[in-house]
Amino acid sequence: MDRRQFFYTVSATAAAAATKRRYDLIIKGGRVIDPWGKLNEINDVAIAGGHIAAIDPHIPADAPETIDARGKLVVPGLIDIHTHAARVSDGPALCMADGVTGLIDAGSQGADRISEVIAIAKAAPQQCRVLINIGRAGILPEGDTMDISRADVAAAREAIGRNREIIVGVKARLSRDVAGANDFEVLRRAQEVASSFKLPVMIHMGQTVSPLPKLLALLKRGDIVTHMFAPPPNSIIDDSGHILPEVMAARRRGVRFDLGNGRTGHLRWDMAERVLQAGFLPDTFSTDWTPEGRTAQVIDFPNVMSKFLMLGMSLDKVVACATVNASRAFPVFGNRGTLRMGAPADIAMLELKVGSFEFVDNFGNKRTGAQRLFPSATVLGGKPVAPRQAALVDHSLTVMARKTIVEGAQVTEPRA
Repeated sequence: MDRRQFFYTVSATAAAAATKRRYDLIIKGGRVIDPWGKLNEINDVAIAGGHIAAIDPHIPADAPETIDARGKLVVPGLIDIHTHAARVSDGPALCMADGVTGLIDAGSQGADRISEVIAIAKAAPQQCRVLINIGRAGILPEGDTMDISRADVAAAREAIGRNREIIVGVKARLSRDVAGANDFEVLRRAQEVASSFKLPVMIHMGQTVSPLPKLLALLKRGDIVTHMFAPPPNSIIDDSGHILPEVMAARRRGVRFDLGNGRTGHLRWDMAERVLQAGFLPDTFSTDWTPEGRTAQVIDFPNVMSKFLMLGMSLDKVVACATVNASRAFPVFGNRGTLRMGAPADIAMLELKVGSFEFVDNFGNKRTGAQRLFPSATVLGGKPVAPRQAALVDHSLTVMARKTIVEGAQVTEPRA
């Protein structure tokens, strides 16, 4: 019996005993995809006590509540490791309505105002954690660390010490309009802070002053390079389309490479194609979500995932980048990102529509894809969140996000 059979066919015993006990919730008839266990089959999913209790094609409907998932994908709750959702009080709830049951606010604030994002993270309905910006004033229009004195090691250490349960890493934004010629020193100071607490550093790459290999040399196992598809100068590929040897070496020593979709300067179709053609797939997907990105470019996490279906990645690999792979990036998500027996019952239900869908990169280039994922419903800790309902905390923003004339919107009616 292989691992997948062990963890999933054991559900048959649980299903057979269903007449003797009640589940709390059963999700019926969906296409269940769990890359952790290499599962991609039509199944029922039973939940009890906030955890996955059984997965089997035929679980008797012995539960006070059922969800009809026929025609839908049932996947682990999505984990978005690079957002700015804690900039606004309703950001985490808006993300949860899209199937995001775990998220990281990646450097919205530094030591001076870290309490603001921490308060939002603590109040979030799902697991929400924070990366502290090494720039003590957080994200600034004039550049977080153009003034190198803002990369304040003592201030960052003190802030982490006071909030260790919520701050799970350090963010260093290194673009030439953020750190300028200070980028190497900014990263060195970020590592000095992170090493004190054995935390990862996430670097914002792309259009840096320093060559990327020089910056990669400072990264350790568990660190994260976000915006991996940023175009030159200092991208992850050379002029011939080959992955830089320093990039390959960084991955071998355990550095992770993340999408970080965002809105400006991070994703260009030709770069993504060249990197994927070179066989260098992302470890994780993330949205770089902001309230503004909800109306264009990003829209929601399922839309971001859909871009990589359009670029030729398989559905299983796309789901893995948003679930199990992401769960390995931060220990707080270690038991998430899977539907294995006993795991917390955080689930995203998605609808995969077929038709003609337009996607736009960060440079205004448009591509058309034949498939797009849409959020359908979210289950958090075994309890259903009504489709899109959490987003109603900001009705006007939800209306904008759901307009049909936006990037990623449906252009023609989908085929059945």
